[in-house]
Amino acid sequence: MLPKRTDFPNDFLFGTATSAYQIEGHAFGGAGPSHWDTFAATPGNVVRAENGATACDHYHRWEEDLDLIAAAGFDCYRFSTSWARVMPEGRGAVNAEGLDFYDRLVDGMLERGLKPALTLYHWELPAALSDKGGWRNRDIAFWFADFAQVIADRLGDRIWSAAPINEPWCVSWLSHFEGHHAPGLRDIRATAHAMHHVLLAHGQAIRVMRDHGMKNLGAVCNFEASLPADDSPEAQAATARHDAYYNRFFVEGMFKRRYPEEVMVAFAPHMPANWEDDFAVIGERLDWFGLNYYTCKRIAPAEDPWPALREIEGPLPKTAMGWEVYPEGLHHFLTRLARDYTGDLPLYVTENGMASPDVIAGGKVEDPQRIAYYRDHLAAMRRAMAEGVPVKGYFCWSLMDNYEWALGYEKRFGLVHVDFETLQRTPKASYLAWQDALGSR
Repeated sequence: MLPKRTDFPNDFLFGTATSAYQIEGHAFGGAGPSHWDTFAATPGNVVRAENGATACDHYHRWEEDLDLIAAAGFDCYRFSTSWARVMPEGRGAVNAEGLDFYDRLVDGMLERGLKPALTLYHWELPAALSDKGGWRNRDIAFWFADFAQVIADRLGDRIWSAAPINEPWCVSWLSHFEGHHAPGLRDIRATAHAMHHVLLAHGQAIRVMRDHGMKNLGAVCNFEASLPADDSPEAQAATARHDAYYNRFFVEGMFKRRYPEEVMVAFAPHMPANWEDDFAVIGERLDWFGLNYYTCKRIAPAEDPWPALREIEGPLPKTAMGWEVYPEGLHHFLTRLARDYTGDLPLYVTENGMASPDVIAGGKVEDPQRIAYYRDHLAAMRRAMAEGVPVKGYFCWSLMDNYEWALGYEKRFGLVHVDFETLQRTPKASYLAWQDALGSR
């Protein structure tokens, strides 16, 4: 059982979330090529070389999908816009068909009583901008600001909340240091540039949206609890380095206008020229802060160059992603953020959920592990709230099974099962549990 809506403050908001490339179908509506299209077309990058060409065909089925959100009883829908759909070359000409799609989508949310929670960018960089260096190129902050202006002009008057960039760590470190996501680089200099430029782009977009009269502007970062593999000083130091580049870098840039020393010891020779001058933009005032949380990592030292660490398997039950289920981490980050960075600023859990195998029998989809995951993480969040942390909302990831990036269509995070052959949607037991919790059935 999930806690009831009545167990939360009257103004507490519940929502669910998706992202453009993962559900829309990038082959439709005049979208330009993205670096995920080219990344997926390169052998070895994505399971079975699957891509987002069709995905869940949300581009044509959006009304059905919004009906599912409303019928579950959610208050908000956190969605993203595709830069390559709106501006196929990333700059210059706007694709009217793509912008019209988001116009209809936002109106559809409002017609169903849903608050539109916009994320401008969820990882699908136009290929034309990747050709120009992508996030390694300082100019991307200003290209992104132009994209933000296009969206603000068309949608800004109807958006409940907006954040520029989903999970800067994935946009920069995972994609430029570890090479697991597009553009698939493994280069410390590229990483240092990308991590700084993604924050500069964030600040530029906040300025543009605020100048256009948009309200309720925030940021969304992802966090993973860094746990030492043992009690040795070496494991403790490695864990501090992991925490610095994963959990502290972006939030310290936004709220402290600095970067952690544990990161700068390696990044300093590789940073863009005059990077210190950008913190006035990076530290633009926010109205709220969102955290995405899924798991923890066990960190051990390694005989490698910086960051000189490795992840080892932990003892807790794991999701289909191999991620440990560690609800305590959500409580930790909510309390830590409020104490060390955000103060009285409203906090939102903007993503939380798990991949698990679905059991389909008699037309029903059973996913008891997912219900237990939500139950335990909601309990951790409520403990933080009871301690005075100003948590104002919670978003499930994800509305439906979708394209899980380098893992293709293998891993299922959805409340709604998607048959990727027929594209039929079937609400899972977890969806029905949310309906019960939110008083919708």
